[in-house]
Amino acid sequence: MHRRTFLCTALTPLLRAAPKQDIAGFERPRVLRNAARYLADAPVTVTATQSPRSAGGAHDFFSEGDYWWPDANHPDGPYVQRDGMTNPDNFVAHRQALMGLSVRMPALTAAWLLTHEKRYANKAAEHLRAWFIDEKTRMNPHLQYAQAIHGRTTGRGTGVIDTIHLVEVAQAIPFVAAAHALTPAELAVVKGWFVEYTAWMTTSKNGIEERDTKNNHATCWGMQVAAFAKLTGNIQLMADVRKRYKTVYIPDQEGPDGSFPKELARTKPYGYSLFNLDAMATICQILSSPQDDLWRWQTDDGRGIAKAVAYLYPFIANKAAWPKPPDVMYYDKWPMRQAALLFGGLAFNQPGYIETWRKLPADSEVEEVIRNFFIRQPVLWLPAT
Repeated sequence: MHRRTFLCTALTPLLRAAPKQDIAGFERPRVLRNAARYLADAPVTVTATQSPRSAGGAHDFFSEGDYWWPDANHPDGPYVQRDGMTNPDNFVAHRQALMGLSVRMPALTAAWLLTHEKRYANKAAEHLRAWFIDEKTRMNPHLQYAQAIHGRTTGRGTGVIDTIHLVEVAQAIPFVAAAHALTPAELAVVKGWFVEYTAWMTTSKNGIEERDTKNNHATCWGMQVAAFAKLTGNIQLMADVRKRYKTVYIPDQEGPDGSFPKELARTKPYGYSLFNLDAMATICQILSSPQDDLWRWQTDDGRGIAKAVAYLYPFIANKAAWPKPPDVMYYDKWPMRQAALLFGGLAFNQPGYIETWRKLPADSEVEEVIRNFFIRQPVLWLPAT
């Protein structure tokens, strides 16, 4: 069997009858342009920087809650929350490093998939070794110290959302392995890291706290577990997330009109709605199968991913029609090339979704956008299109 055919068969989710879309041809110039830049970039992991406020060690990921600020009335006291307003003085270097991995490694892998030039896969493998193998630079497989709040906590379940940037990395890893850029032993170590991290996510106090949230954080917990379980072959965890999608995510989060009321209630209703929709769609893309098609599944009253995409689509195509207040920050930076439009367009045979997706920006230099836009390389998800 030709290697390209094997990869498409073995590594991609279910695709449905839809007009042929040359996503690879459309994406090729952007992917190769970016990958050429990233060939010169050395891996940067959590060991490159440390914060004196972290309760962890050199290999422990550390971040601080975005919307927490010094209390003007008690400058030396615990921080206070200002929802939607990012504190620019918080420690973000580890998050930036993780985002750097998620931007570069999948792009390099996509370039290999499009060209089969080994230099791209070899560079992608360098990043994997630095983050997950090398004892000097690897990250410990937990987020115990993520989204700490000065004077309140050394880490929270909320911090688990910081590793959404490993979802596309996990999707890319089998392609790097197929390029023989990792040895079998190295691949086993990388997968072992994800096994350990997934175990932490599903058993630790912080991981369970995040699992049991009621908004986009719960969705992103499920998306991560689904992606990492798929990579490591954990069929039971994949089934668990499918069940949670049907019994928790859609029933608890989606309104009768297809909106996400908990996201609409935030100070960034537009951006959070897009973010949650992409996470929901990515769960469907990872976990759908001929036996259990989450794209087609809906509750008895018609709620499901189809209604959610249909609700937001008009406001992605024409943001001026958005009926809610604008986001308090970065409203002008959205929408991006939202994955829900591409995945949903293919799943539901909706060319309009895909045409809108094609017209939107694919890359950004704005850190807030990079942080909340986590599917950047569709050729890794839809190489057959």
